[in-house]
Amino acid sequence: MAVAATFSNFSTFTSHPLSLHSSSPNHFHCSFPQSRSFAFTILTHRITKTPSSLSLATSRLPRSSFATCFSSGGPPSGGGGGDHNSGGGGDGDGEEDRERNKEEAVMAIAEAGRSLESLPKDLAAAVEAGRVPGSIVKRFFELEKSVVFRWLLQFDGFKERLLADDLFLAKVAMECGVGIFTKTAAELERRREKFTEELDFVFADVVMAIIADFMLVWLPAPTVSLRAPLVVSAGRVAKFFHGCPDNAFQVALAGTSYSVLQRIGAIVRNGAKLFAVGTGASLVGTGVTNALINARKALDKSFAGEAEDVPILSTSAAYGVYMAVSSNLRYQVLAGIIEQRILEPLLHQHKLALSAVCFAVRTGNTFLGSLMWVDYARWIGIQ
Repeated sequence: MAVAATFSNFSTFTSHPLSLHSSSPNHFHCSFPQSRSFAFTILTHRITKTPSSLSLATSRLPRSSFATCFSSGGPPSGGGGGDHNSGGGGDGDGEEDRERNKEEAVMAIAEAGRSLESLPKDLAAAVEAGRVPGSIVKRFFELEKSVVFRWLLQFDGFKERLLADDLFLAKVAMECGVGIFTKTAAELERRREKFTEELDFVFADVVMAIIADFMLVWLPAPTVSLRAPLVVSAGRVAKFFHGCPDNAFQVALAGTSYSVLQRIGAIVRNGAKLFAVGTGASLVGTGVTNALINARKALDKSFAGEAEDVPILSTSAAYGVYMAVSSNLRYQVLAGIIEQRILEPLLHQHKLALSAVCFAVRTGNTFLGSLMWVDYARWIGIQ
């Protein structure tokens, strides 16, 4: 069935009866006895076969509900796809996004005068699969211009995080710098005049704090996932956590979606990792501290009455739980909501201002975490 329709003959109308006349079997015209100032367009059509519906020939504009109504013979229906960023959406929308991503990425590679083979294998595979847009490829080329970033891009973990956030390294420096300052200040306040005499204890505590701070930035940081799919024989639990984002609140790239369950899984997975990190760091820290205390006692008899061993297991387990719950949630919200969804869209063209605001927010978060740890430690009776 071929149907063509055009608009022609502007006419006026009144409330008087309408009369129709035709000069040919396929063209109709209408006339009115009295004119008014209202005008509308008369639709004339030519039908080559018996029609079952009427379609409008329009220019290449986005398909509207008005056109849909005429082409389907009824009102436009709702439903269909959803927001692919929230884990819903139809397969058609996802396929279109992946095709668009691939076109943008190939164009970015061509503009840079590079070839797909010059990219790392995981990034090239993601481009071919349409999992990364052109903006990610352009960011990769920008990062490669720096000697430090080019070296870090050789490591998968740094590459995934730097492609998602080019300020990731600066945030690591911020967090560790603030951690060193606040931990040293706390040690100075606690030890006072004995601070210089007990620098070995201070050093052990600060090193453990730096390790914990680094992992608190590393684990909840948003990433561009370049990981290959797991083998078919992998278990359901492994496949589920493999598909979870690194940050529960991170923005999903076009063509990628995360369900609510997967975002909850990100919190659980990072919580388990931070529990292991917190417990391990505390075990090493308290173990080294106790070893230093015992060595001091053996060398200095007067020191024996001044110091007592720190309970290793209870302190380590308590710190692991604190990291898994409080620190995990705070840093997930900080990296995924405050920084990626609020600050970066507002200040993405002002990197210096963005860095300054991130520094202030992370400093406040560290201070809040210190207060919460003191209250928690006193509540469970380890301090």
